[in-house]
Amino acid sequence: MAETTEMIPTHDDGRMPAFVARPGSGRGPGIVVLQEIFGVTDYMKQRARDLAGLGYVAAVPQLYWRLGPNIQTAENTQEGLQEAFGYMQRLDQGQAVDDGVAALEYLQSLPETAGKAGVVGFCMGGRLAYLVAASGAPDAVVCYYGSGIGNELDKATSISAPILFHFGDSDQFLPNEESARVRDTFAKRSHAEVHIHAGAGHAFDNPSPMFHHAGARAEAWPQTTSFLKRHLE
Repeated sequence: MAETTEMIPTHDDGRMPAFVARPGSGRGPGIVVLQEIFGVTDYMKQRARDLAGLGYVAAVPQLYWRLGPNIQTAENTQEGLQEAFGYMQRLDQGQAVDDGVAALEYLQSLPETAGKAGVVGFCMGGRLAYLVAASGAPDAVVCYYGSGIGNELDKATSISAPILFHFGDSDQFLPNEESARVRDTFAKRSHAEVHIHAGAGHAFDNPSPMFHHAGARAEAWPQTTSFLKRHLE
């Protein structure tokens, strides 16, 4: 496995830094990993490594790059959480979606991906992954507990890619009625899956004790990797 920092060209002629993990073979479908509100943390990098270990070229773009270099906040304190909320509120969502599409196009342009790439997003990145799916052309999309998707369901008709949603039924930031609306909207699509994990709160995949739910994490990741295998390989 190889790890690099690469500069992704954006649609407004910027250069967005991204952590990129490549499989040992150097080749494989691409996956854009969209960050939580805490930034490109060790957890986000580890998920990219996990995907590279499965044969994907995984890139984690620094979506806060316009706000400052290498922004990260603590995932295990209330102070870090509040700081992260501050960055999220300052982020221009439309610009972040456009940058996410640019990252997807970058991976699709690489010869080692053979033009194939998907998106996996966590928390804030889960919502952005959904919006990237509506704006770009990913080959597969996975959204982990993307709060606010329930308010963007008018964009569902713009999504043609296979899409997987993960929610927890005890999410303090995402009401169950919102996840139910998402489930109902995509219920008749053959390439859509919605998994609602019992007892799990928000950010259950994050290893921080503030959020972690071992059972939901252990259940959701194999569902994610199986979905990616079916639609990206």
